[in-house]
Amino acid sequence: MENTAQGESRNRRGPDPRRRSERAHRAILDAATELMGEVGYAKLTMEAIAARARVGKQTIYRWWPSKAAVVFDVFTALTGGNAGDPLPDTGDLAADLKTVFRATVDEFRIPEMDRTTRAFTTELQNDPDFAEAVSERLLRPNTEAIRDRLRSAVDAGEVDPETDLGLAVELFTGPIHHRWLLRTGPLTHEYVDELVDTVLRALRPRDRQAV
Repeated sequence: MENTAQGESRNRRGPDPRRRSERAHRAILDAATELMGEVGYAKLTMEAIAARARVGKQTIYRWWPSKAAVVFDVFTALTGGNAGDPLPDTGDLAADLKTVFRATVDEFRIPEMDRTTRAFTTELQNDPDFAEAVSERLLRPNTEAIRDRLRSAVDAGEVDPETDLGLAVELFTGPIHHRWLLRTGPLTHEYVDELVDTVLRALRPRDRQAV
């Protein structure tokens, strides 16, 4: 009887505010994702996001101080992770890198991710302050995570200790982004596997290089 009374009491009070809050949060991110693909970052406004999400603008500001903050969280939601998350370290560098970069190309094949990233990339060319913010919150942490995994591989004897790790990261990520940006070829797991194997051959310690 007591449980029934509690349930009836909740019904009289209306929907659970936590669920309502979660729905609003999700609606805002969905609206920002759609609008980024439609109008780009420069023309994106908090008013437009609020209208598309059917929430008040003050609801957005409860969670995000600016549209840039909203869009950063759009990226996080689309990728399912946080910038700078450590890479897997199973003791097999090639397998770990293939796992990570296969996931990267899978994300690029998601239409919402593709549209949002292309809008993001366009704005980076036109807004130095925005470019620095993206670099600080997204690019640098992710780059450092890859460098950390390569440092572990150096310690394990899988990578030459004289390797410029910053350059090595670019050797892995540059071709993927080039192919995606210019649409020069398909982004497949097979492409990623061949890329990782090719770069790692160049990074092996000299005494392990094929003669």
